[in-house]
Amino acid sequence: MLNKYPAWKNILILIVVILGFLYSVPNMYPNDEAIQITNESLSINESDLEVVTTALEAAQVEFFGEELSEESLLLRFDSVEDQLRAKTAVEQALTENYIVALNLAPTTPSWMQAIGAGRMNLGLDLQGGVHFLMEVDMDAAIERRMQDNLGNVRTILREERIRTRGTSLLSNSQLEVRFASQEDRSQARSELIDNFPEIQFQNREAEGMFILDMILTADVILQIQRDTIQANRTTLLNRVDALGVSEPTVQQQGVDRIVVELPGVQDPAQAIRILQRIATLEFHLEASIGSSRTSYETFEYVSPQGSQMVDVNNDVILQGDRISNVRSSLDQNGLPQVQISLDAQGGNQLNRVTRDNVGNLMDILLIETKSRNVVTLDENGADVDEVEFYEEKRLISHARINSALGRQFVITGLTSREANDLSLLISSGSLAAPMTIVEQSVIGPTMGRENLDQGIRGVQVAAALVLLFMLFYYRVFGLAANAALIMNILLIFAIMSSIIPATLTLPGIVGIVLTVGMAVDANVLIFTRIREELRAGVPPQQAIDAGYNRAFTTILDANITTFLVAAVLFTIGTGPVKGFAVTLMIGIITSMFTAIVGTRALVNLMYGGRNVRTLSIGGIRPAKEAKA
Repeated sequence: MLNKYPAWKNILILIVVILGFLYSVPNMYPNDEAIQITNESLSINESDLEVVTTALEAAQVEFFGEELSEESLLLRFDSVEDQLRAKTAVEQALTENYIVALNLAPTTPSWMQAIGAGRMNLGLDLQGGVHFLMEVDMDAAIERRMQDNLGNVRTILREERIRTRGTSLLSNSQLEVRFASQEDRSQARSELIDNFPEIQFQNREAEGMFILDMILTADVILQIQRDTIQANRTTLLNRVDALGVSEPTVQQQGVDRIVVELPGVQDPAQAIRILQRIATLEFHLEASIGSSRTSYETFEYVSPQGSQMVDVNNDVILQGDRISNVRSSLDQNGLPQVQISLDAQGGNQLNRVTRDNVGNLMDILLIETKSRNVVTLDENGADVDEVEFYEEKRLISHARINSALGRQFVITGLTSREANDLSLLISSGSLAAPMTIVEQSVIGPTMGRENLDQGIRGVQVAAALVLLFMLFYYRVFGLAANAALIMNILLIFAIMSSIIPATLTLPGIVGIVLTVGMAVDANVLIFTRIREELRAGVPPQQAIDAGYNRAFTTILDANITTFLVAAVLFTIGTGPVKGFAVTLMIGIITSMFTAIVGTRALVNLMYGGRNVRTLSIGGIRPAKEAKA
């Protein structure tokens, strides 16, 4: 029978409509302004809540809905003004170890959150926040790799009892080893070439010395740069996630830069502290008795047995970028420990050093890059707040090497809290190379809200105009197209909110407005085709069937080409362009469903299976009158 869907297809369409409505509804629930309080080294407890509430009461800031967990404390407020005042009051009451972040707390009912329904993420331009453009020091990354290689070259030659006349770095990608004889150089080259497959070896003579140059090839340098930018991006994302910043964006831009966007955060100095509080590990041997004062550094080591001063050799056995996995656990005696896994090269390096130093002591340094605010004077003598970066080194392990270590080993002698913190800090904070902030900007919450309100108003105006036009021009068929258009917008919101979580930006709203116009294009083609069939004297039921079937190919071709263009924009574009492309691609997919399947289902319900003589499609008289 013409224009009748089987029951299963109608049920499937109904299920899609219900799910689209259900997963788009959470966007009607506004978020509450909130502050989230965390502490990197300690858990949050009732005493912290008491300090915070006392500070807010003293500042006469009203709050509600406090949520206390071991990791964080969240407080809700009625307005942005109260939120900002509360942040200032709480920061003054707590120590620097606490992170007080501006946040947005959802008000979606718990049963909706349980099925994965939530609000879509909003970009900086719609809710405010801070934007950073960070540059990775690639030269430092390459130099760090060569410093690592330099230490291992010395170790290997010392083990093989091959005497040298010195080793040094000529540049960040080249080191040289000097020998007194050609025989020593040849022996060293045969020993080193198997341990450093990524290195290019070259012989030369200068000033009576036989020199072996070790040079990183262009391909290896390129690979180091790729690995470094990816490692730093992962580090920053994990670090921001661990500190409670809601829905961060961390994207690579170019070959050596990373864009970091932190929605809801309004304090750039605090955001910098979050980003720069990055940690890595360094493995050293304890300095031997009688070593030159310039060859070691002294650190205080605090253990359950007390504290002591330890002389740590400056030569680095292993860098933290060789750590592939880390987690805290309990040993067979129920005591806390941190299990560390190394990559293949890191495992070989550590095994070689520890094999020849059984019985000696090995030290592990935790190195954190932090920042502090300093006040300087500009050329006019006015005070200027600047951010100063510095490294803080701490000795976290001082243990005897009982046997040769491999790719996996454990750090013991820690408390349960120290083991958990160390595991989190290393796994989320092993920075492959230093980074500097080359650009930063702040978008206030008021401006973001104005952008969002204007964007929503634009969608409403565009949709209203299209709805009126379709209803006036196509009558009952226009009513079906309008219902499908509303469903199309709901499906876009549902997909972006829950099914494929995406960030909505101001250009993304432009993509939705464009989709509103494109969604009815398909119906215009279909309805125009139906009109043509009716004018040709085709019976209404056959005209409906022909209109949908014959227009489908044209609609499909047009949407495929537009989708491909949007996919290209998403692939090669930057943030704003990607935001536009995402909503456009999603809108094309949903409009194909609603404009063709959705309107066909509604038209079938109105006209299918009936003896229809006229169609309310506008501008068409009954078929018999048309023939006359």
